[in-house]
Amino acid sequence: MPLPVPETAVPVRPGQYEIVQRAAKLETIPGTTTEIWGYGGTFPGPTFDLRRGSRTVIRVRNELPVPTSTHLHGGVTPAHSDGYPTDLVVAEGRGFRPHGGDHSPHDLSQWTFHHGARDYAYPLEQRAATLWYHDHRMDFTAPQVWRGLAGFLLVRDDEDDALPLPKGERDLPLMICDRAFEEDGSFRYPSLDPTLLVRPGVRDAFMEGVEGDVILVNGAPWPFLDVDAARYRLRLLNASSARRLQLRLTPGGRFVQIGSDQGLLATPLTHDAITISPGERFDVIADFSDHPAGTEVTMVNTLGVGAARDVMRFRVRRRAPDDSRIPKRLSQVEPAKAAVAVRTFDFRRTGQEGAAAWTINGQRFRPGQPLATPRLNTSEIWRFTSDFHHPVHVHLARFQVLSRNGKPPAPTDAGWKDTVDVRPYEVVDVLARFEGYRGRYLLHCHNLEHEDMAMMADFEVI
Repeated sequence: MPLPVPETAVPVRPGQYEIVQRAAKLETIPGTTTEIWGYGGTFPGPTFDLRRGSRTVIRVRNELPVPTSTHLHGGVTPAHSDGYPTDLVVAEGRGFRPHGGDHSPHDLSQWTFHHGARDYAYPLEQRAATLWYHDHRMDFTAPQVWRGLAGFLLVRDDEDDALPLPKGERDLPLMICDRAFEEDGSFRYPSLDPTLLVRPGVRDAFMEGVEGDVILVNGAPWPFLDVDAARYRLRLLNASSARRLQLRLTPGGRFVQIGSDQGLLATPLTHDAITISPGERFDVIADFSDHPAGTEVTMVNTLGVGAARDVMRFRVRRRAPDDSRIPKRLSQVEPAKAAVAVRTFDFRRTGQEGAAAWTINGQRFRPGQPLATPRLNTSEIWRFTSDFHHPVHVHLARFQVLSRNGKPPAPTDAGWKDTVDVRPYEVVDVLARFEGYRGRYLLHCHNLEHEDMAMMADFEVI
């Protein structure tokens, strides 16, 4: 089916938006109906197309049968609007009390509840970048994002606008994720509690993470896009729960990377393939100008097998004018400042079968008990170690990857990032910069099943 492009959110008044989280029935798999939970009743939700420094307030109204918490992934956001997992919005007329789980659920001092709706304030004092928003509810992030609670937020600025890169219809946000479906078209997910109200977690066979056999791009399975023989800017996001992607264009074609999680690179980088872990974004140029009309170029995931290998197809339809180009210099990227501290965070499964948990430094997540207290406007070296694939995401901060196992970082580690792919038994050093706001933030694995099973930690910016 054709590639859907999410609608652009429209403000209700300057700088203010309202969006409703609600259930809706969509024809995701042709001939069947899927009930999704979406921002605005769509999956993905509408794209917020905003400018740097344009202070924005988004009122999120919850009309779902479960609580929610919205996190702007990659946002430099005040702590009160960061989407902390125990800061919940509960639909009007619904009661809720935390139950079960391993995350100190009965310490009610760590929970806040907003009835009906909540305002999230985003100052957007940051470089142009491809951000995304998604649900971040304690214990239930994975199944609620799986059902559709995710969307794009694009930050633009004068520096990015001035570059002769593809614009308009040739600037495409692509949310790539995997899902599984029942025969009737409904989502299949191995929750211990399908109501998502009482018992968190997944069946034991899925503790390492849930992968589906259908690849969606912007909510559509294996879509196609008719393109001109021209350059296109593709804003690639891996929004899967656990699936890593290694994207390649076939037959032939290379990606020219112009940006990472946190905005433009200093200079372009060319890749034959790009590996993207859950939560990461890559801003790339794909050039179809050398392909004659009628050519079909497929984006494949070389880590996938069977149907999960194909992602989407570009169908070159016509020659067309193209005044875009890729400049040799993209941005003045300031060097990272010297570190004032070094901290180690070990991401590992601990405990015996039946009582195992995904932990950081041997600890399950405990709200209100920070593992680090970095100072505002300082940089620290954070060392991530692992026993498995753990895409590590740091809220608020941005970082540069310094090394992998003591060796130089991969070419795809370039630029300022907020999520890094930490592979099994690997040591990854990053130089993290803490700017913007004081307060409580999170460090966690973005394999969403790991996150729901306690692989999170507080840090307090002081």
